[in-house]
Amino acid sequence: MFKKFTCILFCWCLCAGSLRVFAQQQDRIQVIRQKLDELSADVPGLNQKVQLLVTGVSVHEYLNAIARSNGLSISSDQGMNFTISDTFSGVTAANILVLLAQKYNLDITTVGSIISITPYRDPNQFLKPPPKEIGVKYNAAGNKLSLSLNNDSLAAVARKITQVSGKNVVIPGTLQNKMVTAFIADAVFDAALNKLAYVNEIKMVHTADDFYLFQPLDENEEVYVNGDKNTSVRKTFRNPGPQGAGGANGLFVRVVNGQKLISVDAVNSPIIDLVKQASQETGKNYSIYSDIKGTITLHVNDVSYDALMSLLFKSTEYTFHAENGIYVIGDRKLEGLRTFRAIHLQNRSIDTVLTMIPVDWKRGIEIKEFREQNTLLLSGSGAQIDEVEGFVKQLDVLVPVVLIEVTMIDVHKSRTISTGISAGVSDSAKMGGTILPGIDYTFGTKGVNDFLNSVGKLTSLNLGHVVPNFYVRLQALEANNNIDVRSVPKLTALNGHSATLSIGSKRYYKNTTQNVIPSIQSAQSIFTNVYQEVNADLSIAIKPVVSGDDQVTLGIKVNISDFTAIPTDGSPPPQAISKFETSLRVHNEDTIVLGGLERTESDDSGSGVPILSRIPILKWIFSSRSKTNSKVVTVLFIKSTIIR
Repeated sequence: MFKKFTCILFCWCLCAGSLRVFAQQQDRIQVIRQKLDELSADVPGLNQKVQLLVTGVSVHEYLNAIARSNGLSISSDQGMNFTISDTFSGVTAANILVLLAQKYNLDITTVGSIISITPYRDPNQFLKPPPKEIGVKYNAAGNKLSLSLNNDSLAAVARKITQVSGKNVVIPGTLQNKMVTAFIADAVFDAALNKLAYVNEIKMVHTADDFYLFQPLDENEEVYVNGDKNTSVRKTFRNPGPQGAGGANGLFVRVVNGQKLISVDAVNSPIIDLVKQASQETGKNYSIYSDIKGTITLHVNDVSYDALMSLLFKSTEYTFHAENGIYVIGDRKLEGLRTFRAIHLQNRSIDTVLTMIPVDWKRGIEIKEFREQNTLLLSGSGAQIDEVEGFVKQLDVLVPVVLIEVTMIDVHKSRTISTGISAGVSDSAKMGGTILPGIDYTFGTKGVNDFLNSVGKLTSLNLGHVVPNFYVRLQALEANNNIDVRSVPKLTALNGHSATLSIGSKRYYKNTTQNVIPSIQSAQSIFTNVYQEVNADLSIAIKPVVSGDDQVTLGIKVNISDFTAIPTDGSPPPQAISKFETSLRVHNEDTIVLGGLERTESDDSGSGVPILSRIPILKWIFSSRSKTNSKVVTVLFIKSTIIR
């Protein structure tokens, strides 16, 4: 029963519509007939009868034939392109025109005696439909917004929201025809607009000047729910390589404390694509100067743009350089991508630091030394320079200086015996001398003559007298030496560097060389004298190394050499040599004692009357002798003090 009623209702509506259209058509034809009747008073040709027999002629030719036969002025629209086949006999031109208007849906208007025929256009089709009521409600007390939208124009929705809330909602031209659908009940204003954008796959931006802007999604953008459970927009990225070469990849940007941070999850992705994607997402201006090749597998979260670029170009031939806010990208060797930097060292010398930089790090960059300012000048890739600079800054720390005080004591145990009788004639001989602790006495002429007279009285022998100015010296001495202190000045050395001190003397001896040149008559000898040098030095070399707990490791080398005698015949002088080398560790400002350097020296010399000075017993009368035995023990006191 319900279906039958629905069909009857549909048919009635259809008939009613058709009747209404037919009535409107009859009214329009009646108006045309009335216009032609009024015009016929001035244009009699409209009432003249026409004889026509046409088949398949265009409407323009048809109207031209009527106009010529009845003397009418007819203008036909070029948009009419149908053909006519009619046969009329005794029919007025006015009736023919009314029939054409009715049969082919034409409109006839008159301008004076001119008849204009055009296709009929219903004026109702240009009427705008009544505006649709937009379902937007706003509660100012709680700043709540309710939306009930079903395929409504986004422009109309924005206009309605602005009207009811007093807050400016702006739509760009690209979204003027966007249709939106959303059902939101009593939500906070900002949240409601965000969810409206999310549901309809657009994005909403709340600007600093309190405007709400709806914008279309850019290429490869999508709306999603982020880790903070809020709706957001992210850039999607998919590997453009062949199927199976890599999975899905993503590059996303989010703002944290006003800074744009990038997260990347890429597998075998072209580096150039990631560079372009990151630059577009963060709004960085860039210029690529060479073809960027290679792929990378990368997974990072919340890194800055510069950090991502450094990761992408690490261990590659490419680099980047920011210049006036524009990132220049390309091969490291290209002009404009090279940069330079001066690294001024505060605590270390450039000589030591330069040798510590690894050889691999030096490839691709040029390093110059500016010794006057203790500065390294680096030229090359910015990323490599950053790497070298970071390494140099770690080395450029304060180097301790170690003050070393060395005191040397020589303990001498020596014994010298001098004996003999000497006699002579001299006007300047000084009479007298010492008897204790040793005998060293000179007798004059009077004393010797008195001695000879006493001997003559005892033995009845007359020994005679000595000449005037005659003297006799009797010597019997024994001397001992004990301690000799030698103090070495203070030395200072950088940590890990040696401090060396050398004090000594130099002697020369003659080296004679005879060269014999043979000849027929007689051989010729040529003598050459060369004076060779011999050194006797006291040298000390100490190398301190400071550890982290202020302990000092000392590497000590000591070399002591002395001349034991000075020959008068030009032969090489004999030497006594002592040396030792050791390493030890001491605390700061501690004093250490090193000993045990012992050497023995002996010397036996004499002079006298030839032959008689070698005869036993008589040699004590006719010669003077000196014998020395010496033992030397060296002790070192070393104190190290760290100076910072």
